[in-house]
Amino acid sequence: MPVIQAENLSKVFHIPQKDPGVAGAVKALFRPRFQPKVAVDDVSFQVAEGEVVGYIGVNGAGKSTTIKMLTGILVPSGGQVRILGRDPHRERVANARDIGVVFGQRTQLWWDLALTESLGMVARIYDVPPTRYRQLLDQFAEILELKDLLHVPIRTMSLGQKMRAELAATLIHEPKIVYLDEPTIGLDLIVKERIREFIQQQNREQGTTVILTTHDLGDIETLCRRVLIIDAGKLIYDGPLSLIKERFGKFREITFDTASPVTTFTLPTGAEVVAAEERKLVLRFDRTRATASQVAASLMNQLEVVDFSLAEPDLANIIKHIYQGALREDGGRRTEDGGRKAEDGRPELQASLGR
Repeated sequence: MPVIQAENLSKVFHIPQKDPGVAGAVKALFRPRFQPKVAVDDVSFQVAEGEVVGYIGVNGAGKSTTIKMLTGILVPSGGQVRILGRDPHRERVANARDIGVVFGQRTQLWWDLALTESLGMVARIYDVPPTRYRQLLDQFAEILELKDLLHVPIRTMSLGQKMRAELAATLIHEPKIVYLDEPTIGLDLIVKERIREFIQQQNREQGTTVILTTHDLGDIETLCRRVLIIDAGKLIYDGPLSLIKERFGKFREITFDTASPVTTFTLPTGAEVVAAEERKLVLRFDRTRATASQVAASLMNQLEVVDFSLAEPDLANIIKHIYQGALREDGGRRTEDGGRKAEDGRPELQASLGR
């Protein structure tokens, strides 16, 4: 049985509308008008125990709204949510004991208390046995490098230190499900790596189920095998990260440095010019139509090349390509098993995967 089930989940906010000036304010007071804003639109997915799932989308796509409905903070306008078989809003207390949440821009720690006091209070709230609490505190202090911060007030910590402390507070009661909403936002590379390693360890050793929303695609590539992509409130992809790379990462770039200025040349099959400078040429080519060696050989027969380099497609460009309509061109929304959904919502056979 899946630990997270979302069925036809929708959320509509009603935004107050007001005309300018005092007259507009008085009119809005006695005859208020509201504009409906659909934040999440008919989203369905399931997450199995122990999965680490990336939930990605641009700002305003509906990621945080979905997370808030899964945690019970918001009530869905339509559809239903089941977390470990419970309605997270109606059974908020029971649900809270089994989940942990990190919102990258908000804290659950007490600003003026030392870290060890904050963690102790969180542990008491969740009735963590004192012996187990001390074991977990020692473990987290070691892994997250918090030993020197245990007696430091939260307000004096750097952003990276606070985020490591937030992770410790989120996991001190050993939740079965953890929602991480932008956990590495604004952090430097070293702190990001430490946090990623910690999440991987908790998933591997404790079987913790994780839903991760992030704009840092490095988090997704490191932690997730499966991704959900949401755009304008609609789920446009649910499936393996590897399938995205295979299907939409077929374009590669090759850069040539030439001995003399680039003038005229014939483009190889399946290639196009991305940039051209006096002694530099960048081509983009479809690797299903030509190999890198074929493209390189074609240019070397026409130009005096002194050096060249090949760049594999990165996930950021692939996701950008998807937002620009690649999934619509591909014929429908991908499902978790690698198939597609047609316009009527029925699963189609696995097709047009290029294999």
